[in-house]
Amino acid sequence: MLAKDIMTTNVITVTPDVSVEEIAQLLMNNGISAVPVVNSGGDLVGLVSEGDLMRRRENETEGRHAWWLNLLGSAQERAEDYIKTHGRRAEDVMTRKVVTVGENTSVGEIAQLLERRHIKRVPVVRDGKIVGLVSRANLLHGLATHKDSISVSTSPDDRAIRAAAQALVASEAWISHGSLNTMVADGVVDLWGWVETESERKALLIAIGEIEGVKEVIDHLGILPPYLSGS
Repeated sequence: MLAKDIMTTNVITVTPDVSVEEIAQLLMNNGISAVPVVNSGGDLVGLVSEGDLMRRRENETEGRHAWWLNLLGSAQERAEDYIKTHGRRAEDVMTRKVVTVGENTSVGEIAQLLERRHIKRVPVVRDGKIVGLVSRANLLHGLATHKDSISVSTSPDDRAIRAAAQALVASEAWISHGSLNTMVADGVVDLWGWVETESERKALLIAIGEIEGVKEVIDHLGILPPYLSGS
């Protein structure tokens, strides 16, 4: 299996000028832990995660370095740290050196990359532009779908079904969360993510089941509590 077989494709992104308050709300409302930052041309320029928002002046979690660390650190490093904890926009707090992979990177390579770099997710890029996101959850979803081995090859028919499911998720106005993810093996679709109502869940299962070639839809959807769904 490759990145393109398990990645979330409808990736929520922000621009560098979005406020940290808006980002925090976005993470909570969509049940995600990070959001890529893209410039006006659509190029990936950074990533803001929950961790980037934790050490903040408002939370009283910015922390103070020991005096000897201040001596060892350069003035530039101390200034950058101040920007990170006091800045108001995505460009101030984002991680700029983002580890990325391509669509044809194997899931085995991605798993090793996440483990080696101690990161929870990796953007998938094509020509500098983000086309997907692979998280630890995506790897688990892929493993759960291909129960014998996560390295099992995905057939062209399964990829066509997944592409149709992703197009449906992107086009239907009644779908509340674009971060829904599908895994397909031998025509069986495993559907993961969050919805806001039971009606949305049922509609999704029917819609995915009507895609040509789908033999069965396995429901892994969760319903967001009212304080997160906005209802």
